[in-house]
Amino acid sequence: MSFQAYIDNVEAKTGQSADALKSIAIGKGLADENGLAPGVKAGAIIDWLKDDYDLGHGHAMSIVAWIKGKRN
Repeated sequence: MSFQAYIDNVEAKTGQSADALKSIAIGKGLADENGLAPGVKAGAIIDWLKDDYDLGHGHAMSIVAWIKGKRN
């Protein structure tokens, strides 16, 4: 599955775009405009996405990658 397919599937499942999820992560203090917030590990974002949006590990990791700046 391509990276874009993961991002598309996350949006279909959550109703939130990758940018919207990044904004929510920023609001929760898990991320900032440059990526993960200082001291925050990917696991914290994965746990949040699994708990709040019922995402699987791979789909949650695609959002971590998005937050870190990956776009393709």
